[in-house]
Amino acid sequence: MEILLSLSVALFAGLMLSRLAKLAQLPAVTAYLVAGVLIGPYVLGMLGVQGLGFISHENVKSFSIISDVALGFIAFSIGNEFRLPQLRKIGKQATVIGILQALVTCLVVDGALIGLHFILGEDVFPLSAAIILGAIATATAPAATLMVVRQYKAKGPLTDILLPVVALDDAVGLIVFAVSFGVAKALIPGGTVDVLSVLVEPVLEVVLSLLLGLVMGLLFTFFERFFHSRSKRLSMSVAFVLVTVALSMLKLQVGEVHIGFSSLLACMMLGTVFCNMCDFSEELMDRLDRWTAPIFILFFVLSGAELELSVFTKWTVVVIGLVYVAARSLGKYTGAFSSAKLMKCDPNIVKYLGVTLLPQAGVALGMAIKVGETQGLGNAGTIVTNITLMAVLIYELVGPMLTKIALLRAGDIKPEGATSAREIAKREMAARELAGTASKK
Repeated sequence: MEILLSLSVALFAGLMLSRLAKLAQLPAVTAYLVAGVLIGPYVLGMLGVQGLGFISHENVKSFSIISDVALGFIAFSIGNEFRLPQLRKIGKQATVIGILQALVTCLVVDGALIGLHFILGEDVFPLSAAIILGAIATATAPAATLMVVRQYKAKGPLTDILLPVVALDDAVGLIVFAVSFGVAKALIPGGTVDVLSVLVEPVLEVVLSLLLGLVMGLLFTFFERFFHSRSKRLSMSVAFVLVTVALSMLKLQVGEVHIGFSSLLACMMLGTVFCNMCDFSEELMDRLDRWTAPIFILFFVLSGAELELSVFTKWTVVVIGLVYVAARSLGKYTGAFSSAKLMKCDPNIVKYLGVTLLPQAGVALGMAIKVGETQGLGNAGTIVTNITLMAVLIYELVGPMLTKIALLRAGDIKPEGATSAREIAKREMAARELAGTASKK
């Protein structure tokens, strides 16, 4: 009973707060995250009433399967934006921008944090932590970006290039993180550089994840041909996203090589293959979007409840965190600005793309958790985890609003994009009644 009650409270809180967010002209994503904070361990959860709110972070993490499934569907939806005609037009630009902006961000954050390391000292802020945080800074949250694009029906040059860049950003981030993490471990007294973990394993993770998505996409396209009912095709798409997420959780070891998969990359490739091989993919995706809407709301509410507010109690964490946020924001903007200008993109892309790349969440947290679980890093692991949690809290609450503003100023969001579904239904009903009256005459 408590599980169902917690989920219903989370869904209701997210929906009601989204009404207040609309009055304040804020994206619904921000409302969902704030709702999570309010029913989380630091507010409503403090009452200790099971089911009324989330009483602890362990309680929130017990619903992690919802987050895993939601991220799978989000990645699948982003993959459906990668249609070959569009990729031929912007593929080169998106690839160059995706790689360069990530590398520039890493270098800017590394430079700022290494300088801060020399000011605070090794005991307060280890050099290894500074290098690792530079790599984590490359990651961008595709979930918040996609939700803002969908809510406001954004469409235009900036939106077209934004989603491919965000998708590529995670692949680049995984590789940069593995290299930086290997270098950081080598800086620890007695540490050595492991070529397998620094170079081989991250490349394998990216390649195998894409290969898994390709195989699942081909199987999906083959099996959907046996069904003609829309509801059964919808069920088939749900089944393949779920099985792809499940398979991407596998951890294998071949000799000394550890093999893992990225569910984001695998599900993105699944969506890409499907949208390019199935002639009715757009219609099916429209139906799937409606089916997944409650799951996405729960995902963001749970993400809000999982935010760690206690990191603000230590002044060193606050100082390092603010420098990290400022440096990452500068890196993302300058990296996107310079690379977009290099590729001679639309002026609105050059000016606003960097702002839309600020949200940060799941992938960055995954990297931080891996660092925190690694033995032998001393207090560097704790510092990396706390700084990442603080940054995620700031970026998740502010990032969606900045993304909306950037898309609005770029002209990708039109006023009619926020038309009420209730108004649309009234218009359709009036049109049907008018058509019926005309036919009787």
